[in-house]
Formats: sequence, C-alpha cells, structure tokens
Amino acid sequence: MSDPAYGPSAIATPANYVTMLRILVSPLLFAMISREPSGWLVWALWTALALTDGVDGWIARRHGTTRSGAFLDPLADKVLVLGALFSLVAVDRFPVWPVVVIAVREVFISLYRMWWGRRGLAMPARKSAKLKTLVQSLAVAAVLFPLTTDWIWLGDGLLYFATFLAVFSALQYVWDGSRAATTMESQVTDPT
Repeated sequence: MSDPAYGPSAIATPANYVTMLRILVSPLLFAMISREPSGWLVWALWTALALTDGVDGWIARRHGTTRSGAFLDPLADKVLVLGALFSLVAVDRFPVWPVVVIAVREVFISLYRMWWGRRGLAMPARKSAKLKTLVQSLAVAAVLFPLTTDWIWLGDGLLYFATFLAVFSALQYVWDGSRAATTMESQVTDPT
C-alpha cells in the first residue's frame, strides 16, 4: 500500500469535501421533511446522505485519515440524524422524549470523549454506538419511505430500540472511562 495522500493535519481532503457536502445539504432535507414527511424524493435524499457516511470513510481510508475528518465526520452524522429526528418530531411523526434522550446522550458522550481525549485516552466508537446510528437511520428511513410510512409500529419501534442503544452505549463509554481512570491511578501510585 502506498503512502497516504494526505497527512493527519490536512483539512482540504476529498473525504472532508464529502462530509461538508452532507452538512450543507442537510437543511434541505429538514425543510423537505417539514413540508412532506414521506415521499420518494425525501426518502431518496435521506438515503443518499446516509450512505455517503460510508463513502467519506472509504475515501479517508484510501487517502489518509485526518484530525479534521475525525471531528467533521461524527459532526455530520449528528447534524443529519438529530436534524431528521427533530424534523419528524416537529411534524408529529415521532414522540419528543426518545429524541431528546438521544440528543442529550450525543452531547454528553461527545463532551465525555473530548474530556478523556485531552487526558490522552482515545475512546474508539463502540459497536453498540455504531449499531445505534444504524438503527436511528433505519427509523428515519422507515418513516420517509412511502411504502412503510403508515407502519407506525416500525418507525416507532426502531426509534425506541435506538433510544435503548443510545443509553446502553453511553453506559459502556462511562464504564470505559471509569476503568481507564482506575488504570491511570494505579500507574501513578505504582509506577513499576
């Protein structure tokens, strides 16, 4: 494998362009959901934006991952998913409390991971957190997709499952942090 085309400090990378495009197009999606929360066009745009998450990751792995990409990619995910969820709350399609739980979890865990990152501990994404993001995306897709939009049990069921995964994965991150703190304390008191 050849050397990556972009170093860790690069900002203007193809992967970041895709990520920024996702962020910039997201308000269009939210406006479309507000006008018509189900339809082929809004579902197609949601699907395209959701799938480009994998595209920017693939590009980054081929050309070199960057610190800016490590910040922008999760930000784009949160903007897209939370914006879509709150847009669906605004049109009375999703109940507000699970979406608020998910939003609070996202803010808390982002700050928690940054706090640990400043202390030298990287907290990679947990499988449960990745599954949470997938289930959230499927919940939105189930509502936007014209053939399943009337299946209230499907969209709501996926949303509640995503809420459970949000809380569960948050607890895992807190557990990871508490174990790391214990390990760090033992290394300071017993530097052998």
